[in-house]
Amino acid sequence: MKTETHPEYRDVVFHDVSCDFKFITRSTINTRDKIEHEGKEYPLVKIEVSAESHPFFTGKHKIVDTAGRVEKFRQKFGAVGSKTSVANG
Repeated sequence: MKTETHPEYRDVVFHDVSCDFKFITRSTINTRDKIEHEGKEYPLVKIEVSAESHPFFTGKHKIVDTAGRVEKFRQKFGAVGSKTSVANG
């Protein structure tokens, strides 16, 4: 196998920021952030949804709107592009 063809496959910490859950797995993803976890430094990937917070696995329905996407959409398109009615409006 050629050494410079394939990306580095290493341990990475994924951090579910919605419920502050961290887990280690192996990945080739490039990251800028690092974290100290269990006495060792790992590359860090921040995610919004994992099995720990996803409604399918938890049985709880929770709406995650991190960047105000619905409001931005309604400001840009108004009621024309939306199939749902605007609450309080």
